[in-house]
Amino acid sequence: MAPPNILLMHCHDLGRYLGCYGAAVDTPRIDGLADEGARFDRHFVTAPQCSPSRSSLMTGRHPHQNGMLGLAHGDWEIGPDERLLPQLLGEAGYETHRFGLQHITEYPDRLGYDHEHVEEPLRANTPPSVHETARAREVGEEVASVLSAGEHETPFFASVGFFELHRVEEEDGFRFEADRYETPDPERVEPLPFLPDRPGIRSDIAEVQGMLEALDDGVGTVLDTLEQADLAEETLVVFTTEHGLAFPRAKGCCYDAGIGAALAMRYPGELEPDAVDDLVSNVDVFSTLLEFAGAESPANVAGRSFRGRLVDEGEEQYEPRERLFAGMTWHDRYNPIRAVRTERYKYVRNFWHLPGVYLTKDIYESAAGSEVREEYYCEQRPYVELYDLEADPHERENLADDPDHEDVRNRLRDELIGWMLETDDPLLEGPVRPSDWEEIHPTMGDEQD
Repeated sequence: MAPPNILLMHCHDLGRYLGCYGAAVDTPRIDGLADEGARFDRHFVTAPQCSPSRSSLMTGRHPHQNGMLGLAHGDWEIGPDERLLPQLLGEAGYETHRFGLQHITEYPDRLGYDHEHVEEPLRANTPPSVHETARAREVGEEVASVLSAGEHETPFFASVGFFELHRVEEEDGFRFEADRYETPDPERVEPLPFLPDRPGIRSDIAEVQGMLEALDDGVGTVLDTLEQADLAEETLVVFTTEHGLAFPRAKGCCYDAGIGAALAMRYPGELEPDAVDDLVSNVDVFSTLLEFAGAESPANVAGRSFRGRLVDEGEEQYEPRERLFAGMTWHDRYNPIRAVRTERYKYVRNFWHLPGVYLTKDIYESAAGSEVREEYYCEQRPYVELYDLEADPHERENLADDPDHEDVRNRLRDELIGWMLETDDPLLEGPVRPSDWEEIHPTMGDEQD
């Protein structure tokens, strides 16, 4: 059987804020995609922030393995020896295309695409440089133009990146551009279950829903084009995002609201409609797409293919995960965290003295952030956190000091340390310097830690 075309759609800051995951929002096109294929209900990312998480999707390795310990526009870069998904698919005979944003490198030519359908400078200095070239409705139209233009004699891989749902800096803080998108009445939106119901949070939820409508429209345009071009039956369509909503206790945090992400896959005739409850990490998506393409994953990847969970070919060997790992190191400040999640428990190790809940700059300077930042920043974060996700799905009660959970805490601690040792985590050597350390401290040698 010929390998499928692969069309990977991805967006910013969405989490699982979709109708198909139970959110009170109207997302008919993405929901339809999920209904027609596999929807992954426990898909998690390696980092609750953009560039590091995206680097895992494109390399199959954790950020501290591939070098992306912070944001691309913060001068962090993927290591020179990393093998990226478009490069590997190109070597397997795919024609590769990029539409919209990427945000995993400041040097887009490193990515190895055959065709770049986006206006982006050789070095993209800051995220706003692609704001206007990655809006969902416009990106969808660009994909439609290219896919409708001609025949595809070889299988293609298309990465389609949408800017929404990212905040934008405005005069009164970071907003979701209410003037650009049609938003509902804040009084009519449903509160987020992991946050208090307060006016500033409601107003931001309403603005998010305006962006979300545009995102759903962009996805719909792409899906319609596949049908019109007679490509739908031979194309594996994947929709995902890189981390949770840009709200407190989500983006920038290793709670499930931060590392939980949408993942839907459709391949007509091959994937039956299914709600997959297995633990899946975005490092696994990398290996899975390569296996669908008939290409081998590099030997040093952290992920494992879950194609065998989706396609029953008799000889496929598939073992579901018992645990997965996540963390972050740098964002707009040093925030070193590592976490392990099983089906029932979450163990979090915080390696720095920080406020109770870290807020990224775009959240801190937002309406939602203003409602909770005094409360969150008056507390000291514990160095160890443990949550029973069955009894406490929103991770409110820290059980790290509970004697009844001592065995669980110690077991997960040992598993986390073992993983850090196995993956050569730099945190084991002490604090990780920022990428511009030598520029800030040009006279300080390695002995100055």
